[in-house]
Amino acid sequence: MSTFLLEVVTPERKVFAEQVSMIVVKGTEGELGILPNHIPLVTPLRIAPVTVKQDGKSHVIAVNGGFMEVRKDKVVLLAESAELPEQIDVERAQASKERAEQRIKGNKEEIDFRRAELALQRALNRISIADHKE
Repeated sequence: MSTFLLEVVTPERKVFAEQVSMIVVKGTEGELGILPNHIPLVTPLRIAPVTVKQDGKSHVIAVNGGFMEVRKDKVVLLAESAELPEQIDVERAQASKERAEQRIKGNKEEIDFRRAELALQRALNRISIADHKE
């Protein structure tokens, strides 16, 4: 089966770098499936899980925004942050979710709603990915 190198990189570290057969990401314009030999492409990413198909199995990575660059034999996800399911601290994500929800419900004039909404999306993404621990 044909594969390509997937690298998931954040400003702090390389989260993932392995040969895969397919990935599914959520770009700002919708969902994209990437197979080997995909045409070159650069697109912004949403805060959403990335599904990785590898050796007949699927697993997910929590990706919190960034960009995807597709090359002939390599895909690079330049993420603001990214975590594998086993790296997620569920209690911390739950606390972050609750803080963001309180900010959104709180005094409307003192809050940056967009920032709170993004924090909530990141927390929900992390919580949903944590359920995929092997």
